[in-house]
Amino acid sequence: MSELTLLQRRHRVLGSQSPLFYDNPLHLVRGEGVWLFDVDGRRYLDVYNNVPCVGHCNPHVVESISRQAAQLNIHTRYLDEQIVSYAERLTATFDAPLDTVMFTCTGSEANELALRLARFASGGTGIIVSNYNYHGNSASLAQVTTALPSPEPFGAHARAVPIPCLYQAPAGTTPEQLLAQYTANIVEAIASMKAEGIRPAALLIDTLFANEGLPRVPAGFVEKAAALIREAGGLFIADEVQSGFARTGDHLWGHQAHAVVPDIVTLGKPMGNGYPLAGLVTNGALVESFGRSAMYFNTFGGSPVAAAAGMAVLDVIEREQLLANARNVGAYVQQRLDGLAEKHDLIGDVRGKGLFFAVELVRDRTSKAPAGIEARRVVNDMRERGVLISKIGADDNILKMRPPLVFSVANADLFIDTLDAALSAL
Repeated sequence: MSELTLLQRRHRVLGSQSPLFYDNPLHLVRGEGVWLFDVDGRRYLDVYNNVPCVGHCNPHVVESISRQAAQLNIHTRYLDEQIVSYAERLTATFDAPLDTVMFTCTGSEANELALRLARFASGGTGIIVSNYNYHGNSASLAQVTTALPSPEPFGAHARAVPIPCLYQAPAGTTPEQLLAQYTANIVEAIASMKAEGIRPAALLIDTLFANEGLPRVPAGFVEKAAALIREAGGLFIADEVQSGFARTGDHLWGHQAHAVVPDIVTLGKPMGNGYPLAGLVTNGALVESFGRSAMYFNTFGGSPVAAAAGMAVLDVIEREQLLANARNVGAYVQQRLDGLAEKHDLIGDVRGKGLFFAVELVRDRTSKAPAGIEARRVVNDMRERGVLISKIGADDNILKMRPPLVFSVANADLFIDTLDAALSAL
């Protein structure tokens, strides 16, 4: 059966607007470690997918899921050793007072629940987000989304603030000046809410600012933003769906790079290595108080099979020292990307943290005009050459790379050499 026929069938049953990667979509049939294989047996190096964070079809995760599925799978209204043990192990990786977990199936559910908790705790409704964000696809999250089109209008209760980027700052601007300028935007957002009788409930951000293109923010920005929302009576929610689970190399959680502990941390994508597992971690007093007013229950969230998947992910991260691998291989990739920047004028800036990288493409290094068309060409050319990456940013000009955490130096060399060839072919 031809790929065109499969594409037509997909359009008929999933709709033609269901998104697909690449101009020439991939028909993948198998995954192993950092590799994906298509229907014709061709192998692709995966430098994009953070969901299989410990590698596609990791044997330990697969065996753990299979073993538990063959034994018992129920919801959390029964006592179960697997669920409790996983919750204990997971919460032990967070700083005080984050000691209690609420399980969901998706990151969208986790962020939706986090907003419910924040509104409950603060008595407010106002939400502050970044001006290029995505935190989920529920109706209330769509109302605060700024990175994707949505029929829901941006909420009157919400405010979107820009995130500082040292690379994009005007020449001569100091980090201190940039910090003052962008924290002033948060002060203004809070003031405008209060002027309209809206009590602030939460600041919801990814502290790595992945969708924004991993900007290098001035030191103290996240800490100051958190302090401002707390002074206004709201909570600080850190979305760790992209930056968590050892991705950044220095810490298990992205927010730990900043000198502030969030009130709520939301988790998703890599949590079960592909098995639907997500949730949030917060302090027990808030969970107890919320639970006395509204019973939270999720039929599939945190089931024994989900807990087995989550426990296996933590096993592999620990046993294979993937935090250190993300740090060490990430530093090597960063070094090689910096070398490409010296060779290709199209590269305006290289940014990274652990095994998460952003390469901003510009048509002119002085004006920093975004090279969105060129970024699309590079992404599609890389796919044809057997390496999978993506792009992000408001102008679609930032190459986005976040490979599985088992990525090696040899994998990195193949990736960089292929990127070099794709840039040279423009």
